[in-house]
Amino acid sequence: MTTEETALRDAFLRAFPGVSLVIFLAAVDQTIVATALPAIAAEMGGIERTSWILVAYLVAATCAAPVFGQLGDCFGRRRVLFGALAVFFTGCLGCVLAPTLPALVVARIVQGFGGGALLTLAQALIGEALPPRDRGRYQARIAGSYAFASAFGPVAGGYMTQAFGWRSVFLLLLPIALACAALARRLPYVQPARLGIRLRFDWTGLALFVVMVAAALIGLDRARRLDPALLPLAGGLAALALGAGTLLLRAERAALDPLLPLSVFSEPSIWRCYAMSAAVVGAQVGMISFLPVWLQTVRGLEPGPSGLMLLAMSAGGVTGAFFTGRMAARTGHAILWPSIFLPLGSVVWAGLAIFAPVLPLVVFAPLLMVTSFCSGCSFPAVQVTAQMAAGRERLGAVSAGIAFSRNIGAATGTALVAAVVFAALTLTGPATTPAFQRLVAEGPGFVAAMGPEAAAVLRADLVEAFRMLFVTVALLMGLGAFFAWRVPLRRV
Repeated sequence: MTTEETALRDAFLRAFPGVSLVIFLAAVDQTIVATALPAIAAEMGGIERTSWILVAYLVAATCAAPVFGQLGDCFGRRRVLFGALAVFFTGCLGCVLAPTLPALVVARIVQGFGGGALLTLAQALIGEALPPRDRGRYQARIAGSYAFASAFGPVAGGYMTQAFGWRSVFLLLLPIALACAALARRLPYVQPARLGIRLRFDWTGLALFVVMVAAALIGLDRARRLDPALLPLAGGLAALALGAGTLLLRAERAALDPLLPLSVFSEPSIWRCYAMSAAVVGAQVGMISFLPVWLQTVRGLEPGPSGLMLLAMSAGGVTGAFFTGRMAARTGHAILWPSIFLPLGSVVWAGLAIFAPVLPLVVFAPLLMVTSFCSGCSFPAVQVTAQMAAGRERLGAVSAGIAFSRNIGAATGTALVAAVVFAALTLTGPATTPAFQRLVAEGPGFVAAMGPEAAAVLRADLVEAFRMLFVTVALLMGLGAFFAWRVPLRRV
């Protein structure tokens, strides 16, 4: 490295705690709110409408990624980061003060727009300031921030909601956002990649992208519920998303400054990394969504011990990310490690489809850690490989694409797993699906109220149906392995 590059790297490393806190802030906001939803519904009414609080955030965060990726390329990521923090802070304050549920949903849209911007900018900052081999190590630390946020968010949200009310969940995020702004002042100035080039913002592309993302994510959210009354709406939204996506491709080919540069998405190393990321995240989130229910109904665990199983998955994912980051820095191989470990994870999930109902929990928990380790190996590899293939001029665009692939993968994976599980439940008998829906809605108390004989029959039906949960996750992980092997860029 040149003297200038070394100075930039050293300055960035001194400011890296601020970047980590930014990542934590954006990640914890997605987990801390979930435990507050029942309290919000109790105060504002309409438990069936509270899902919009989560969906609105996800849609806004996905749409913000390409916008702020492009703005960071043109005006400098350090400057734009402060704007994103201001948007996020405004959204949090709006949530604290929201008098009605619609007002809260609007505030969540603002908050999600800021949160999606923070994730994209923080990931691009690493690619901007560090050489490729060093990026994996710090991307792994970002994965650690995600895992800590996943564990911290639900616990903190539950206790704060119980002690101080649900508004305290959003109030907690305000001082964290201010701390991020204070630490971000230490970030070094880096000349924008497109300094002096006039930006012709692609408003048409943005409008079509918003329609496509909103229709796709809302449709997937409705589809995963498998309510027959919602299926026509889900189908209509899928058609709308497909139509908007087709028009978006045409608009981006004609745009002078496209919101989604098609050259980025046509690069094999990049789009295959995106596909691998979507498949792995879909498998991981789909499993996390249904594993607690499986543990409590099939294995008879209490909510506390079942939560420890999720903690084991978080620990495995962080370990896998750190392993890949360190090995990429030492050997220059990044995509090699998911190419090795994703097939292993797929085999373990397939084995669990057969043996999970009877495995001792002292064996089951380490196997969960192994599968999460395999998934975690992909996270820094995707970031490092895609950013290396894109080059500095397209860091914002490629970072936005990674965020998009993960959000779509999570939504699609959850919907797919739900569809498979409910289909398997339907095949076991007409009474199983309604019983399972009540179980999800009412919790383990529903099983206790059924009586021992009925509960035993339901548990036997669930054992057979939930095998397809593990099979589906194994197939998604295998799909991720396929794309990992197909990435042309093998060294960084």
